[in-house]
Amino acid sequence: MTTPWTPIRLRDLSVPNRVWLSPMCQYSADRDGAPTDWHLAHYGARAAGGVGMVVVECTGVAPDMRTTSRDLGLYTDEQVAGHRRLADVIRSVGSIPAVQLGAAGRKSSHGVPWDNAGTRSPIPPEDGGWQPLAPSPIPFAGLALPAEMSTKDGTRVLEDLERSARNAHRAGYEALELHGANGYLLHEFLSPLANHRTDAWGGDLAGRLRFPLRMIEALRAGWPEDKPLLVRLPAADLLEDGLTEDDMVTVAAAMGGAGADLIDLVSGALTPKALRLTEPLHNARFGPRFRAAGVPVAASGLVSEPHHLDEAVPGLVDAVLVGRAILRDPYWALRARGADPRESWPKQYHRAF
Repeated sequence: MTTPWTPIRLRDLSVPNRVWLSPMCQYSADRDGAPTDWHLAHYGARAAGGVGMVVVECTGVAPDMRTTSRDLGLYTDEQVAGHRRLADVIRSVGSIPAVQLGAAGRKSSHGVPWDNAGTRSPIPPEDGGWQPLAPSPIPFAGLALPAEMSTKDGTRVLEDLERSARNAHRAGYEALELHGANGYLLHEFLSPLANHRTDAWGGDLAGRLRFPLRMIEALRAGWPEDKPLLVRLPAADLLEDGLTEDDMVTVAAAMGGAGADLIDLVSGALTPKALRLTEPLHNARFGPRFRAAGVPVAASGLVSEPHHLDEAVPGLVDAVLVGRAILRDPYWALRARGADPRESWPKQYHRAF
């Protein structure tokens, strides 16, 4: 019988359970974009907290594909060295180290959440920011007007993705996720509300899907065949005239054909006007439709009580990613499991029980 605590196999990787840490940005990289002691402490505690896989926060594939200047990167040797140390820590305390790669597109070059207006505050080049790139020159909310990507820009982004995938492998990560939701570059290409191109990368869904599929192919070119590739996708735009659930089931099937091994569902967030779902397991409830695409499915979104796990797996999805609850409590997964602490908690803590 499959439960949230049953192992799952993705390619040659066996993940010990189906409760994973969702990638949640810490905005605490050093000035060179490498992990700091904060990341070691933060992810180390959560790796010891019972999750089967730790998905390290969205990590930029190039300087201008970060959201902020405090984002992690995986495009230099110095960054690889820092990530190797981080992956080693996660593995050493019993979890699978994974990393989410990001190409932010028009959502880049903004402030960190706790400074000024945070993620709605554009940082201009003269203050250390940069010119965002996007499928079309349509800004996100109050952020800077992005430059429309040329074919040359697209080629460079694909090269960035392949290089960062190779660097993730060099760093010792065992699974890789591409952030293709929440209004990031891949999502921008897919949505007719953000992609107004008239060339081969625009038009109908098949045209808007061309560049995202090339992004998957670029990652697979740099990522070992035996290691799984996950893709975070929106289940729908939740906006009038935006991507529908039917559209995204089609996209998920195409992603699986291009080399994705699991679809990680979120929803909305293309613009601040998108509907915000507030029901527990709201993204997981899309799972059965997406399973029909023939690719394993995971989801995050208001998973905050232990009974949510049993409702989600295996009835709705194949795995669950937990974010805010584990930010509040690194040992949430161990508590949710409800097993004898001497069988499930790290031995260093047994005398606490």
